[in-house]
Amino acid sequence: MSSTLAITGGTGFVGKRLIEQALGAGYRVRALTRRTQAPREGLTWVAGALDDRRALADLVAGADVVIHVAGVVNAPDRAAFAAGNIAGTQAMVDAARAAGVRRFIHVSSLAAREPQLSNYGWSKHGAEAVVAASGLDWTMVRPTAVFGPGDTDLLDMFRVAKFGLALLPPPGKLAVIHVDDLAALLLALVASNPGRVILEADDGTPGGWTHRAFARAIGTAVGRRVLALDLPRPVMLAAARIDRLLRGAGAKLTADRVGYFCHPDWTIDPARAPDPALWHARIPTPDGLAATAAWYREHSLL
Repeated sequence: MSSTLAITGGTGFVGKRLIEQALGAGYRVRALTRRTQAPREGLTWVAGALDDRRALADLVAGADVVIHVAGVVNAPDRAAFAAGNIAGTQAMVDAARAAGVRRFIHVSSLAAREPQLSNYGWSKHGAEAVVAASGLDWTMVRPTAVFGPGDTDLLDMFRVAKFGLALLPPPGKLAVIHVDDLAALLLALVASNPGRVILEADDGTPGGWTHRAFARAIGTAVGRRVLALDLPRPVMLAAARIDRLLRGAGAKLTADRVGYFCHPDWTIDPARAPDPALWHARIPTPDGLAATAAWYREHSLL
């Protein structure tokens, strides 16, 4: 009999792909949602949110594994980040313990390594502390920058690249991972438990990508050679204020994000990489970026 997975964040970018792969692999899925969703065989939608104890109890009922994907990536202040990421994680841990679900897979962020840089990183660090103290059979994954068809966080970079430009933070490095590779890693952790470890995974590019190399790869994906411009931190902060004025709560560049965008090294720690026997990235980033650009075009976004 197949296992039942209780998944939060199932309507988000990563969660959608995780559910798709889980169903394809024969798992039964229970997923939390705030809005009515279309029915699907093998998938039970549970109405509610992370601050709804009854909904969380329903979500984890009969589950074998909890995969906590949900998280707040953009919020107006530290309190809002804490409510979404720390309190929300505590609520999921409490629900799992109350239901007797021992296995808990937590999706964190590489930003948790540097909690002093941003409220987001601080809150993800706090969420990790909650999981580590839970007494559950946990494994945590710190994704790097996640991209792929369906993503909107990189849309602005693709749009600017169409005009032959790349507006970048100060020089630095980053690691990236395709959303389908991340989803595959989470399912690999269901099938093969490496224990209480924190894993950092990327696309397999040795040493990660420089900001400029990644910008050039996006340019290639849209068929343009880009001119890369490094923006000093004060200029990025000014741009964040403008973005907030223009897009309000939908702003992609915020002062909080500037805090970690300007960090010089967001590559993974090789010592925390998953065992290749457990998982390895399968989607080359140039191919993934090309597919992302195609998805934007299909949806009239690019």
